[in-house]
Amino acid sequence: MAHGGARSRPLRRSFTQREWQIIQRHRTPREVQRYLNALPYNLESHGPTLRSFRNVVRLGSAHCMEAALVAAVVLEQHGCAPLLLSFESADYLDHVMFVYRRRGRWGSVARSRDQGLHGRKPVFRTARDLTLSYVEPYVDWTGQITGYAVIDLRLLGAYDWRLSTRNLWKTERLLQDYPHQPIRTSDRRIARYRKRFLAFLDRYPNRKPMYFRGQERWTELPVESGRREGGTGD
Repeated sequence: MAHGGARSRPLRRSFTQREWQIIQRHRTPREVQRYLNALPYNLESHGPTLRSFRNVVRLGSAHCMEAALVAAVVLEQHGCAPLLLSFESADYLDHVMFVYRRRGRWGSVARSRDQGLHGRKPVFRTARDLTLSYVEPYVDWTGQITGYAVIDLRLLGAYDWRLSTRNLWKTERLLQDYPHQPIRTSDRRIARYRKRFLAFLDRYPNRKPMYFRGQERWTELPVESGRREGGTGD
């Protein structure tokens, strides 16, 4: 079957030699996270993009949702379902990552401009527990996780979210329209996180916060400068 089928992953012949080499060299979530960490972050300098795996490989950079799609394509070839975890935020700067289960536990592969929003090891009992590990790192000037959803990209049917050379706006609409489960965090707790965040930036304006608890459950982070490139979200 040609690539893009509702229930079938693409066959070997659907990929270019370079694409297939990347797939074969990155067989685990940890290896895919390392691949994504090495890519420059796509700051969309020339306007919004939503690149497929094919276009990320060709152009050599990815933002959060593009990275999630890359992980979905690569790890689908190694037996993972193409699942994305979508966060809704109070300031509409949402975040998306690839998620998977190992021995019944949830983990993630993710790329972000903020260190605390990268991947997690597969140690979380539920997708909700995984989401909760991102609540504190998500808080910045206006950011706050208000909802989450796990979405199977095979819901897109024959739409080619894997290898299209066009922007994948239909994929974004699927995530935006999909019902999200609420995450409720007390106003007092969010205010405490935000106060700490602002105090840190006031003291260290060119650094990113790394004071978060639970970092033993994080996956490897990109090697980056401490310069803040933007706010929380993608």
